[in-house]
Order: sequence, then C-alpha cells, then structure tokens
Amino acid sequence: MGGDSRLSDAPPARLLKADDHELVAGVIAGQRRALAKAITLIESSRADHQTRANGLLRALLPHTGKALRIGISGVPGVGKSTFIEALGLLLITQGKRVAVLAVDPSSTRSGGSILGDKTRMERLSQRDAAFIRPSPSSGALGGVTEKTREALLVCEAAGFDVVIVETVGVGQSETAVAGMTDVFVLLQLPNAGDDLQAIKKGIVELADIVVFNKADIDPLAAATAMAQMRAAISLLRPTSANWQPPVLKVSAAKNEGIAEFWQSIEAHRAALAATGELAKKRQHQNLDWMWQMIDSGLQSRFRQHPGVRAALPQLMDAVEAGAVTPAAAALQLLGCLSHDYETPNYD
Repeated sequence: MGGDSRLSDAPPARLLKADDHELVAGVIAGQRRALAKAITLIESSRADHQTRANGLLRALLPHTGKALRIGISGVPGVGKSTFIEALGLLLITQGKRVAVLAVDPSSTRSGGSILGDKTRMERLSQRDAAFIRPSPSSGALGGVTEKTREALLVCEAAGFDVVIVETVGVGQSETAVAGMTDVFVLLQLPNAGDDLQAIKKGIVELADIVVFNKADIDPLAAATAMAQMRAAISLLRPTSANWQPPVLKVSAAKNEGIAEFWQSIEAHRAALAATGELAKKRQHQNLDWMWQMIDSGLQSRFRQHPGVRAALPQLMDAVEAGAVTPAAAALQLLGCLSHDYETPNYD
C-alpha cells in the first residue's frame, strides 16, 4: 500500500517556498511543531494557504499510505477518549507511534474546538510517540472535518504507524469516517437503548467492529445488549465477504479487553489484505474523495459567480414570500452558469 494516487505528481521543488521546504522536511522527520503547523495550514480557508497546502500535500504524498487508519464513532458519554487513550498507550508499549485526529464540536462564537481532547487524553498526550490533534467540526456533516483526510495523510507522512480518527460524537449519522479509514469501529453503551435506532440510521451496517464499553458496570446488561447486537448484525449485509463484524466488550477505564480489541483490528487487516480488498478499498475511497472535492468546489464557484450573486438576494426573498417556487429559482440560478459554458477541448 503505497502513497495515494489522487495527488499524483510531486511539484517541482521551485514551486515550494523556502519555508514550505522546511515544513515538508520537518513533517517527514516527525517533528511535532512541523506536523501541527502543516495541519493548521491545510485547515486554513485562505486561498493562498490552500495553494501552499496543495503543494505541501503533493510533496508529502510519496511518504503516505503505510499507516493503519482506524475510525471510531459513538454517542456522547460512550467513552471514546478514554478508549482511544487506553488503546494508544497499549500500542506505544508495542513500539508503535500513534496519531489521533479528534473532531470536536465547534464553538458558535470562536469556531474553535469546545472539548479539546488533549485535556481528556492527558496520559497519552504526554507520550513522545503520540500526537493528538483536536479540530473543530466547523459545521461539517458526517462527524469529521472537511480536511480530516488531508490531516490523515500528513500524519502518515510523519511516520505514524496508526492514525485514529475520532468523530465528533453528536449522533448516529457519523458515517463519513468509514469512507476514509481501513476499519470502522462503533462504540456502544449497555442499556443505551439505541441499537435499533442505530440500525435505522445505517451506522451499524458500516461498522467493521462493534465494541460495548463500560461493560463492567452492568455485566448482565452488557451480555444482553451484545446478544441483541449480534442478532441484528446477522441480518445485515457485512462490509466484506471476508469479514464478519465481531461484537466485543471492554472497560477502557480499567484497561480490560483492549488487547483483545487490538487482536480483532489486526485480524481484520490481515483478512482484507490477504485478498487485496484493503488496497481496493482505499482506491474506492480516493475516487469518493475526488467527487466530494468536485461537489464542494462546484458549490463554492456557484456561490461566487457574479450572476448568481446578483440574482440570489431577490430570488431568496421571492421564494420565502411564495412568489417563486424553489425549483424555478434553482433553475434560474443554475442558468446563470450556462452563459459561461464552453465546449471542452479534448484534443
């Protein structure tokens, strides 16, 4: 599994500024300061920063693709941070370097992260072999940020063996993380009563491993919930023909069941790698990412179009007043783009 192909050709060295050359070298050397600075640059919305970020990613691309990517989701209170810290500490004892990309709810005032996972993973954050980056969701849907994929690549280029993406944890619709990781883990709580709701939302059918945390608090309830989940999973189509999602129990606070969970992660990776499915999965994720970037770019260009900007306020008022239907307004706004259309030249 080499570097990802969507940023294929590295740019000529002359296209990178001197500071960016140093930044690339610092990331590859695994320097924390350079890693944090690179992710900040990538997350910036400034046009000049985005241009620099694209060059940075192209330069880092040959050094990506070797880490195991783990996505972890679950409702608030399930203990995601405690679980990730216990897992990270275990992996460090095995000689691995671990990066955590934690997506936090955004402050409506500052736009920054509200919770701050470094304060909830204090022991892990103090380890030299760990890197924790809290990022605000900034209104992005799916439980991740718009730049989580890029940040993941930067962490891989920095030489981390495992990159964990923790979703924001605001509901059961956080399925975007499954489209950017090798294995998707769903954390559940005994007695939460949300198993059937989770299935309705589709998150369970995307899970590669289901884990019931805090199982020690009420072992009987945990056993019942696990049995119900196994029965539910048996009715769903698995994410892979070569893997049946296991249902596990852990107590992250007591460090119980973490080693067994990691064994399941390794078994999942081995099962998919043996058939080439893991490589194909990443290829499909790259294509999905491309189309998402196209959709995002088209929407941005649409809103910035002079004709759209001129007509939009009046049409919005007309739609709100009921004078124009939403469909008619949409067609009129889209028609603003047709005047600029030119037949592509494929010669």
